[in-house]
Amino acid sequence: MNNWDEVRTAFQVARIGTVSGAAEVLGVHHATVIRHVDALEARLGIRLFHRHARGYTPTEAGADLMRVAQATEDQFGQLTARLKGHGDDVAGELVVTSLAGLSPLLVPTLAAFQNENPRVTVRFLAGPRLFRLEYGEAHVAIRAGSAPDQPDNVVQPFIRQRVALYASTCYINQRGQPKDELDFMGHRFVDFDDPDTRAPFSIWLRDKVSDEQLAFRANADSSMRDAVRAGAGMGFLPIWDATQDADLIQVLPPRPEWESPLWLVTHVDLHRTTKVQTFLKFLKSRAQEWQT
Repeated sequence: MNNWDEVRTAFQVARIGTVSGAAEVLGVHHATVIRHVDALEARLGIRLFHRHARGYTPTEAGADLMRVAQATEDQFGQLTARLKGHGDDVAGELVVTSLAGLSPLLVPTLAAFQNENPRVTVRFLAGPRLFRLEYGEAHVAIRAGSAPDQPDNVVQPFIRQRVALYASTCYINQRGQPKDELDFMGHRFVDFDDPDTRAPFSIWLRDKVSDEQLAFRANADSSMRDAVRAGAGMGFLPIWDATQDADLIQVLPPRPEWESPLWLVTHVDLHRTTKVQTFLKFLKSRAQEWQT
């Protein structure tokens, strides 16, 4: 195969299903798309698509070729992302991913880093998805739980997120404040809406109270925090977050068994680039302030 342009065009036709859609993605005229597909079929001596009024559908041979083209496209994307990460300047795109609950800490840190390095463009991707560092989807990932073990990643311990049990003033006024976990009877709690959660504090809580007492459940850290503040029940919150709200009362102080370890993860190909190393040093320095 000596004409990648034709294969790439056929790949987009298979992916989108229409000549016009492929032409728009590729930035070419629709006649060019048709010419590439026809030339590729002629070169291979086999039909790659069924043509019909609604568009193009891959034949069995076409689907086989498209799987190879998809893998090649992914590899090109991976190579491009890695090449962009190299260089001696602190410039270009910096992609950082983390759990959404860390956004109040990370966004100011990223903004401060960008102020010191104005040639950097920041992309912050927050949420539960694990972005693939090996494909260049992110330069730095901050992950929770057990140490990540994906091959070709550099994993460093970051910080441990300390949590305590909190309630709002209105909740305490209505239901009182328990002295300890032996005094939980009759109280309501806020927790993750995930029976398989690996959060240590959530596992501990579910061992101490009944399902009926888990009266408010949410799938996002911010929603849980808002629920505790609204008086829906008592819930575990990060120390750094809860101490900023005068309306929250600490019911039980932090314990090591409730802590979640956080990890800094980078791909080995990008780990020692100037941009990534400069950011990691900056981030670790700011993180010392978070824990105090």
